[in-house]
Amino acid sequence: MSINAEHARLLRRATRAALATAILLALCKAVAWWLSGSVSLLAGLTDSLLDGAASLLNLLAVHYSLRPADDDHRYGHGKAEALAGLGQAAFICISAILVGVQGVDRLLHPQPLGAQAIGIAVMLLSLLMTALLLAYQRHVVKVTHSTAIRADSLHYRSDLLLNASILLALVLAGFGWERLDALFGIAIALYILWSAISIVREAGAVLMDTELSPEISEHMQQLVCEVPGVHGCHDFRTRISGTRWFVQMHLELPGELPLSRAHDLCVAVEHAIHDRYPHAEVLVHADPLEVAPKRG
Repeated sequence: MSINAEHARLLRRATRAALATAILLALCKAVAWWLSGSVSLLAGLTDSLLDGAASLLNLLAVHYSLRPADDDHRYGHGKAEALAGLGQAAFICISAILVGVQGVDRLLHPQPLGAQAIGIAVMLLSLLMTALLLAYQRHVVKVTHSTAIRADSLHYRSDLLLNASILLALVLAGFGWERLDALFGIAIALYILWSAISIVREAGAVLMDTELSPEISEHMQQLVCEVPGVHGCHDFRTRISGTRWFVQMHLELPGELPLSRAHDLCVAVEHAIHDRYPHAEVLVHADPLEVAPKRG
């Protein structure tokens, strides 16, 4: 199986797993909230419902982003992942507002909680399932560098804290500290909102063609200079689109080289980068040393 095919398989599995997890947890939390009346559980239910909507959006966006390049999109459709990240951030912001409003209302008008044992059992299940999903998403992001799965992972990571907070609120309510349930709901809403801001910043960086990290760019240039016969490179540029990295540069070669030899060195440079970073597509332009920018 090729690298691209393996990446596509992982991305599709990750989006389906996230959607299935969100739907199952939403059903469990709906029953627990109906029986207990906990605002923290309502926060978890609202978050899971919006998780489901965000994960569905993610599934559709990833499916579209995996389409091959065509005449209208010569660089592929990878930026659909970043657009999905912005959509997820919008869902998460709505979730934070709803939870925060409900938390303030319950703080002003406290009500006793019921069926706490069921709520605690549901939250333990939520913690387990969310942790398993995060472990799989972490593996997929490590392999594919997917922006959409990373965004999905960010808000499921906040869910892990959310579920732990809800569990703690339900336990403390059992000892008579029921007002903490509303306070936890408000704190969770603020944390969810912060997670949305993080997702927007990352998706915006992709849409605005932000460069790869300086460490990766410097390593790529080091790989270029290690190719025998290459004297250096300049105008080194990078950007990200979905799971693909686009790299372009001007290669500095002796002016007297035959065209065929210059071509071979350009191909060698492409292979040097691609062997280390398989998701990178490299475009090389050869410049004779006589016209290359002077250093120092």
